[in-house]
Amino acid sequence: MGLFILRRVGVMILTALCLTFIVFFLTNLYPNLEKLAKTQGNMRMSDEQVESWLGERGYLDPLPVKYGRWLGVLPGWTFEDPEDGKITGRCIEPGMDPADAPSFCGILQGDWGESTVFKDEVGTVTGTRLALTGKLMFWVMVLMVPSALLIGVLAGMREGSKLDRSLSTFSIASTATPEYVSGVIFITLLASSAGVKWFKGTATSAADNATFENFFLPVLTIALYGMGYIARMTRASMTEVMTAQYIRTARLKGVSFRNIVIKHALRNALIAPFTVIMLQFPWLLNGVVIVETLFNYKGFGWTLVQAAGNNDIELLLACSVVAVFVVLVTQLISDIGYVFLNPRIRIA
Repeated sequence: MGLFILRRVGVMILTALCLTFIVFFLTNLYPNLEKLAKTQGNMRMSDEQVESWLGERGYLDPLPVKYGRWLGVLPGWTFEDPEDGKITGRCIEPGMDPADAPSFCGILQGDWGESTVFKDEVGTVTGTRLALTGKLMFWVMVLMVPSALLIGVLAGMREGSKLDRSLSTFSIASTATPEYVSGVIFITLLASSAGVKWFKGTATSAADNATFENFFLPVLTIALYGMGYIARMTRASMTEVMTAQYIRTARLKGVSFRNIVIKHALRNALIAPFTVIMLQFPWLLNGVVIVETLFNYKGFGWTLVQAAGNNDIELLLACSVVAVFVVLVTQLISDIGYVFLNPRIRIA
């Protein structure tokens, strides 16, 4: 198991480097850099002034060099003003003596840069917004996972019954309805003056004080979409297990149907859904982009939209690192959990 984890961690690091390099390359294309220069400097800057602004800040250096500086494995750039001799650089903070500045200041050293939109440290912005999204994801999982497993198990226990057909129809309908459709419907019917208006709070206020009125609709919108997919996978797995030979043997021995489901079928039926549930975490990071924007909940997804729309390169890179990390870690946990749930994997 230890060797398996080490091998997987090695592959994760290599994958993370490749993915972050691709994102770094796309965000550092010259049109993006030109837009950044004009946004931070002057929109009427000439091409020569743009070149000078970018060159002074190391943006025109070779891509591998810039990527190494961003990671923190290469020394940061420095620039000395020929007029007053003032030295600036990536690792030199305002008011700091250049002689005291560290040579390396990338993400490996905990320096994520400064957000051009929020005018704050990228690490602080990302951590704050990710915590808000973590709260949203937690309640989504609390609502989605038990409900989906219950629906899937109930539907799969008796294949072809009325209960099975009803729950399967609900699962398909929920999965086929995108979040931006169900979210708009919920807002119109349950939170606007045209509907019942059961939910009077706003998701923006839920960032400081989450209540049922201002937080349930975004949770329900995300949970409903993922619930159907997990329920369908659970139903298919449960149906397959209920037709297995050892289940027939248990029935012939006179074991009650309740004990067959709980003691014999349930654990084997949850192997496939477990992997699907773990994959919901990276999916939730994508799903919250739509829902947080729709409900104006200022979490990680909302921040990602703001960074992309305002060409905030440092913040966009930080968001990509977080997304890659979440995907890779959940994949690792999924693989380890699959081994414990299915002993035959250990023998292989």
